[in-house]
Amino acid sequence: MEALYATAVGVLTACGIYLVLRGRTFPVIMGLTLLSHGVNLFLFASGRLALAAPAVIGESADPTDPLPQALVLTAIVISFAMTAFVVVLALRAAVELRNDHVDGVDPEEDWRP
Repeated sequence: MEALYATAVGVLTACGIYLVLRGRTFPVIMGLTLLSHGVNLFLFASGRLALAAPAVIGESADPTDPLPQALVLTAIVISFAMTAFVVVLALRAAVELRNDHVDGVDPEEDWRP
């Protein structure tokens, strides 16, 4: 189970980094989202992967750590707010600059021999 979980975190992180390095705004937004999901899964795994273990001390002999769960919940809220902000920022830039490139310059339009 740990190998599958680590593979999922690695794939999400690798795909997120690949998409963040693209030149258009929509893949960058999707890359940031995938990267935040990978980080959330990594934070969640830091509290030990245990099946049917309560997060309350005293309920079992081996309880899980509730701190990573709280960190992931906070990170989900922050990533949702940042994604909404980046989408609005990208839409505003696309309307004002009339293209969706990250740097605002279309390489096909600006090419001179």
